[in-house]
Amino acid sequence: MRRKCDVLVVGAGPGGSTVARYASQAGADVLLIEKRQEVGSPVRCGEGISAEWIEKYDIHPDPSWTRNKVDGARVFSPNGTMFTVNAENAGDEVGYVIERDAFDRMLAERAVRAGAELKLKTAALGIVKKDGKVVGVKAECMGERFDIEAPIVVGADGYESQVGRWAGIDTTMDPKDVQSCLQYRMVGLELTGNFVDFYLGSKVVPGGYIWSFPKGKDEANVGIGLQVSMVKEPGDAKKYLDKFIAAHPNIAKGQTVEMVAGAVSVCAPIDRTVADGVMLVGDAARQIDPLTGGGIANSVKAGKVAGEVAAQAIEAKDYSAGFFQRYEKGWRAIFENKLYRDYMAKEKLLTLSDETLDKLVGALAEGQLTKVSTLSVLQAIKRKYPELVKEFESML
Repeated sequence: MRRKCDVLVVGAGPGGSTVARYASQAGADVLLIEKRQEVGSPVRCGEGISAEWIEKYDIHPDPSWTRNKVDGARVFSPNGTMFTVNAENAGDEVGYVIERDAFDRMLAERAVRAGAELKLKTAALGIVKKDGKVVGVKAECMGERFDIEAPIVVGADGYESQVGRWAGIDTTMDPKDVQSCLQYRMVGLELTGNFVDFYLGSKVVPGGYIWSFPKGKDEANVGIGLQVSMVKEPGDAKKYLDKFIAAHPNIAKGQTVEMVAGAVSVCAPIDRTVADGVMLVGDAARQIDPLTGGGIANSVKAGKVAGEVAAQAIEAKDYSAGFFQRYEKGWRAIFENKLYRDYMAKEKLLTLSDETLDKLVGALAEGQLTKVSTLSVLQAIKRKYPELVKEFESML
């Protein structure tokens, strides 16, 4: 196995593969390592993406990884009131339910075709430093341990990221900013429409929500996201999810054919995602949307910036944190404001009573919005319940 490269990317998820692709296209010698034997497995994802961003990043929907083009999304309040977001009022925000493993493999293949080298079953064990500078990582492949020399290491190693910790970047989170997730892939369902559904309320799940992402006419990912600080006993997520399914006969008639569990960061943007010789991307950089828990789009967006900056650094022979401010400023300019706004929305929603949630969703449902935006949502709420707008003034 090759032991030297310009850019070493740890983790072949959407962020890592995108870094590898764009750095390679710009002329850098890139090695992409993945600790598992297969890219994209296991799947820990609701598998939904919007159409808004993929074309901008030269990703074109393909039957090899798209399963269903949905008609929109529906939000259900505790009393069952429904607000619908569709192509008419949300445009390209409506998107697809995908096969995440196939999607990840597609991105990795594009990185390889751009010139990157991909090595599976290869894990990073630590960062190697010389005279205080990062010069590579300690790695292991099939029981063999060795060093890989690289002046730039990109940590795209997910929620459990070690690269950031090794580099001295603080990625720690408060338990309230971590979501415990459990999802069933179910078949034999009786789905009511081709929509991504979200269910809110303390009786559904306190400190979280339940989702249903349709993958076909009788198949869906049905899952739950629960704030870790709200977990009282092991198995709480499964208890709430099973209770919800039992209360919905159209879902309960189906059967679970696959189960996945994991955790995701839902925190505000962290202060720093770079160090000398190191950049972090995706969930390793806590770039997940705090409101939805979605991370694919931000990982790809940040990955493109990191890949381009890595190639520039190689050309300039400057691997300092100062040079990597190009990446820090680049990704923050694209979506940091949205991360902050959605974090504030998440924090506020967690404090709202079921009665207030019913009012909010009811106001939106009655508002007949022609376009869904922060302004139009607040205007609809103000018309019906002007006193509630004050609850969200800080988000403006």
